[in-house]
Amino acid sequence: MLIETEPTPNPATLKFLPGRTVMDTGTRDFATPEEAEVSPLADALFALGDVTGVFFGRDFISVTAAPGVDWPSLKPDVLGILLDHFSANMPLFRQGSAAGFSVPPAEGDFGDDPEDADIVTQIKELIETRVRPAVANDGGDIVYRGFDKGKVFLQMQGACAGCPSSTATLKNGIEQLLKHYVPEVTEVRAV
Repeated sequence: MLIETEPTPNPATLKFLPGRTVMDTGTRDFATPEEAEVSPLADALFALGDVTGVFFGRDFISVTAAPGVDWPSLKPDVLGILLDHFSANMPLFRQGSAAGFSVPPAEGDFGDDPEDADIVTQIKELIETRVRPAVANDGGDIVYRGFDKGKVFLQMQGACAGCPSSTATLKNGIEQLLKHYVPEVTEVRAV
């Protein structure tokens, strides 16, 4: 089995492509070892001690190294865990964990005004069709959190969370796209 790797715009994160589907539906972001306990794979990656984030996409896994960690020394360990996991056809999640897909936490969502339903639908469609595929190419994901008085609130995940270029991506890319197609949008903010 060959697992390809790709750099991401975030120098702390590498994208690993096992050549097969990782998540059938949705995505899953693990920011702590405690969150990773539902997944044998994420748990094993965090157990390396030098990993601060794991993200499962449709056909990739993004792994974020701790500050100061040298990827050339960490990469063989990560590849070994991934190879063992996929070669043995191990489950991605522990049985009974109900953790097979990401359901963003409700406390991070903003209550959308029902009067803005058409605007919100347009925003969500643009994010789904134009933004998410591009962000996934960089090893991450973006989640809609809300729309309030012209401001769109988005959460960056995976390689995009904490990426030095994520602010530029939000302001110069996503914000301009949304403003162009949805004139009611005045600003995009990360949450």
